[in-house]
Amino acid sequence: MQKFQNLFSGPNQLTLFRIAAVPIIIILMLFPNRICTFIAALLFSAAAITDYLDGFLARKRGQVTTLGKVMDPVADKLLVSSAFIMLAS
Repeated sequence: MQKFQNLFSGPNQLTLFRIAAVPIIIILMLFPNRICTFIAALLFSAAAITDYLDGFLARKRGQVTTLGKVMDPVADKLLVSSAFIMLAS
């Protein structure tokens, strides 16, 4: 039961937030007005901050999981590459 609880620990939830933010950022960037662009930038910034925060919390609380080790780089690549692709178009 302890392993299952660690899967949904705070650091893993932050990583899942980063993954969930990607489609929202893409949709917001499809509409090139100032408000949507500003909200997309705020959401990207919040997601980027969680990148630091999830690693810090996982190490501090001893909640490092295999899922977190795998999903953290995937979430980073998804977030950055989707923003670059949308900016290039």
